[in-house]
Amino acid sequence: MIKRTLYFGNPAYLSLRNGQLVIHLPDAQGLDDASGKNTIPIEDIGVVVLDHKQITITQGVLEALLENRAAVITCNSNRMPVGLMLPLCGNTTQNERFRAQLDASLPLLKQLWQQTVQMKIANQAAVLQMCRGVETRNMLKWVNEVRSGDADNLEARAAVYYWSNLFPNFKRDREGEPPNNLLNYGYAILRAIVARGLVVSGLLPTLGIHHHNRYNAYCLADDIMEPYRPYVDRLVVELFDRGEVTLDKAAKIALLGIPVLEVRIGGQRSPLMIAVGWTTASLYKCFSGESRKIIYPEI
Repeated sequence: MIKRTLYFGNPAYLSLRNGQLVIHLPDAQGLDDASGKNTIPIEDIGVVVLDHKQITITQGVLEALLENRAAVITCNSNRMPVGLMLPLCGNTTQNERFRAQLDASLPLLKQLWQQTVQMKIANQAAVLQMCRGVETRNMLKWVNEVRSGDADNLEARAAVYYWSNLFPNFKRDREGEPPNNLLNYGYAILRAIVARGLVVSGLLPTLGIHHHNRYNAYCLADDIMEPYRPYVDRLVVELFDRGEVTLDKAAKIALLGIPVLEVRIGGQRSPLMIAVGWTTASLYKCFSGESRKIIYPEI
């Protein structure tokens, strides 16, 4: 089932009743009744974004969301995602899966990162070709040249070529000029989706296969989201080319559609959030010795 992404950018009171999220918007009237209330089954929710200081959410709602493996994102004063709440236990064989992840050998981790970088560059090349008609034979050549652990850092070489051709006079920088703001927001949503998928698959989002920043609680999410980033990039290109340079309501609505973007994975078409679940499940199989290949989407 496709899970819903809910965004709250105005004052709201969120409570729980009979397994339903009860939404009361003081500034709105006539949702389901004259009181301005609406209800949504908790089991239908995958991601909740809280983007206003006057949102009240009850403990019952938080408990129900986490029990149903939803991700809760909070935003700061600049209306950018700043926090992420995930369930502590997302799988019935949690301990067994943690141990398999912790026992993964260095050669295996390097092979998994090699596959990740290869698919990221391949998807970047596809976006460049589709959106800008740029020559990408060099990028496809790099895909085949990526070695175990990306020892030659071809990911960085591909990134330089990719960004310089995707947007004019652009430098990828979290604090930089637009469309960095759109990319930051889209990546934050994607990161939450991937972190949720990892927890559901019984894996530790903190323990990466490549990223190892001691201050980063989501190293593995940052690793696994890499081949998915080009899907966000393609969406941002569409917004940017239409003149969308500010993170306004219209841009947020478009970026909050990331979980339901159609992707091609394993020879099938699937919403991105479900595809992420396939990817994280295949990653566990690599850790457990059942497989040696992560399943990633192809653009």
